[in-house]
Amino acid sequence: MIVRLSKTILSFSVVALVLTGFLTGGAAVAVERSAVLSRKDVFHPVFAPNGMVASQEATASRIGRDVLKKGGNAVDAAIAVGLALAVTLPRAGNLGGGGFMLVHMAGSGKTVAIDYREMAPRAAFKDMYLKVDGAVDKKASRYGYKAVGVPGTVAGFALAHKKFGSLPWRVLVEPAIALAENGIAVTDFMANGLERRRKTLGKWVSTRAVFFRNGAPVKPGDQLVQKDLAWSLGQIARHGPASFYKGEIAKRIVRAMKENGGLIVAADLAAYRPVIREPVRGLYRGVEVVSMPPPSSGGVHLIQMLNIIEAYDIRKMGPQSAASLHIMIEAMRRAFADRSKHLGDPAFWEVPVKGLISKDYSATWRKTIDRSAATKSEDVAPGEPAPYESPDTTHFTVADRFGNFVTNTYTLNFSYGSRVVADGTGILLNNEMDDFSAKPGAPNAFGLVGGAANAVEPLKRPLSSMTPLILFKNGKPWLATGGPGGSRIITNMLHLVVNLVDHGMNIAEGTVAPRIHHQWLPDTVRVEETLSVDTARLLSGLGHCLKVGRAMGSTQSIMKMGKGYYGFSDPRRPGALTIGY
Repeated sequence: MIVRLSKTILSFSVVALVLTGFLTGGAAVAVERSAVLSRKDVFHPVFAPNGMVASQEATASRIGRDVLKKGGNAVDAAIAVGLALAVTLPRAGNLGGGGFMLVHMAGSGKTVAIDYREMAPRAAFKDMYLKVDGAVDKKASRYGYKAVGVPGTVAGFALAHKKFGSLPWRVLVEPAIALAENGIAVTDFMANGLERRRKTLGKWVSTRAVFFRNGAPVKPGDQLVQKDLAWSLGQIARHGPASFYKGEIAKRIVRAMKENGGLIVAADLAAYRPVIREPVRGLYRGVEVVSMPPPSSGGVHLIQMLNIIEAYDIRKMGPQSAASLHIMIEAMRRAFADRSKHLGDPAFWEVPVKGLISKDYSATWRKTIDRSAATKSEDVAPGEPAPYESPDTTHFTVADRFGNFVTNTYTLNFSYGSRVVADGTGILLNNEMDDFSAKPGAPNAFGLVGGAANAVEPLKRPLSSMTPLILFKNGKPWLATGGPGGSRIITNMLHLVVNLVDHGMNIAEGTVAPRIHHQWLPDTVRVEETLSVDTARLLSGLGHCLKVGRAMGSTQSIMKMGKGYYGFSDPRRPGALTIGY
């Protein structure tokens, strides 16, 4: 059996490559042989006794690890990682976007969800992205200043720090300032990503000033110095979130909006507030599943899918078998059908969360599943439960010596967001307005179909698929994870839960295993090329339409087992690092 990643063929026998860091960004990492790992395990996670950071970019992971070693807690380290990623992973790490953070504090035993999702400007309106003929103007919602929602990242991090942080705010910002001021080496991954988006990035003078040299995107090995971003981070270090929402940074963002036809005004930035929410909770085979509530659809539909498949003996069917994947596909199909109708910002739409995650409701869906044939999506309409998210998102997970956990997913939506840098700030701005339903029934950039629940409205938060996740055993955190991947985030989390809970894999093996995805419409099963040809043939025989696509997501995971932490960074994208101490 082989794993093919980005056209590279890796034998499962090359465990030594993991130990030398090949699958964690090239940095050597020691792995402890422990009784909690079995000799049958082929891939092995990283071990650390005290604390751990898993992120998509190695420099940011090391910064988080250093914060932990200095005595900071998981929240401190997470904030430092998130700010560093704004410099080192500009395609997704950000100050100009938003996201969701799940925090578990061991002392209180409480888990909270921090929603710092972007909001629509006050001037936004329902049909703002429709042309005269009623068609959706896709460019307007995806590129340029009209695509930008009011950013939430800085406010979200500041709220987490105020509630749970232990080190001074400025200490957490300073590493990112140094990276922006001194520069970072451009990697092949970054250079290739910029080159692929040369046309849309190059349209904006302010963006070219940061990422272009001599009329072309920076090349591998170039030194990327971001002086304006260093200035913005310095303002944030000295003046906190007020600098971004009411101070000098805000003034520059508003000026750029006004000069380029954007909608965000000073009042929009000043009014932005992150929200602390109660996580959504479910139970799967005795394991508690805790994740984000709306406006994330991730937690609700992950629990819904798990409820549907819980009645089947997935373990007996075997990992990656056609029988088990068929059941998972059918669960995905029904959950995403419900997503199209029922999910939106709870401040604007009554989301039937309790109904959607009830086991009785999932039991009604199970009655419509034929174990010997695929259902056609045209025959699946959103259900009626009881009354009452880009491939270039990024995720990081942190655990500390106190037993605290942070799992955070944030994004600009597209890679490099709207493609515009607010002049004088160095800050890339999001294009989250595309996550709204521009027109009922019209798919967004990820093919997701929505309706009135997710229509554009002033000050509304767009629906997301981001799914930061913590699993609990016996009331204690067992796994914290999450990842990017647009609509595939939710199904990637489903794979991890099933691989660990049903099939008993360790986190490394559960991560590397092939993934599939179905989102109701289009009626296609996305599969990674690592899926067995025999399994694919059997699924096709059941009536599923399979399409081989790119690798799905990039999960960053940490597990608490025995006297330490085991972590693993997904090898599907280069440059990631899980590191502990």
